[in-house]
Amino acid sequence: PDRFEPERSLLASWTARTPGWVLTAGVALGALTWQLRFLPTLLMLGLWLLALRTRYLFPDQPTRILLVSVGLPVAAAVLAYAVLGPAIWAAAQRGEVTTAALLAVPPAASVLLTGPVPARAAPTLTHGLAYTVAALLPLVMGAVFLRVPVLPTAAVELGAAEPADGPPDDGVEPASADPAAPEVLVGALITVTDTSTIMLDETGVVRFLPNGRVRSQALCPQVAGVPYSAVAVHGWPVEATVLDWMMPQRPVADPDVRCDGRAPTDG
Repeated sequence: PDRFEPERSLLASWTARTPGWVLTAGVALGALTWQLRFLPTLLMLGLWLLALRTRYLFPDQPTRILLVSVGLPVAAAVLAYAVLGPAIWAAAQRGEVTTAALLAVPPAASVLLTGPVPARAAPTLTHGLAYTVAALLPLVMGAVFLRVPVLPTAAVELGAAEPADGPPDDGVEPASADPAAPEVLVGALITVTDTSTIMLDETGVVRFLPNGRVRSQALCPQVAGVPYSAVAVHGWPVEATVLDWMMPQRPVADPDVRCDGRAPTDG
């Protein structure tokens, strides 16, 4: 509209003015990167945005509004509970209240948010939920991206150190009692210079390894975190994303013994 109308929701106006492809891309990105237990919330937000957009752009088409605001959320809620029902029950039986709430509450809430809301409660409900989502969404997305490791994990095999008076050049006593035995360090590889290989070991110490002692290097797969929840939806863990589910689970090559901190045997 060309003029400001107080009876219209500012949130609905922003939603309607946002291009449809932006909203679609945002929901699709969330569907790929959010954990399964957050997907019902994403479904609720997607239906909510679609209902606001429909009510704002087509106020003179009650049939379309009824279909998008009531029929579609009800059908989505029925389908969601049919798929998530066993997982909700399993989470409740295991005492995982948060997981059960994340799976059970959003489908029902989507029907309430998109359907007819009492006039007195509408401003508080819509604005309160909008502020809550705006505050929590950066934290949820930040938690996902902060878990991504920045430095690659590598295993560096070191040869025997030259005998000298005092500690070796890297400043740490060798782990092996045999000075002639090779040593393998596993940690985050920082950089490699002309003289040293710099890495952050598993104890959090920065090691400067002389390149003359480095016999070999190997990149290691990132260690997966220990899952917090044992609940799964038809074999899909609630802490896994769609990308995790689509990626192959079997390693493409045999594991390198150096990633376990052991030197490779000859022959």
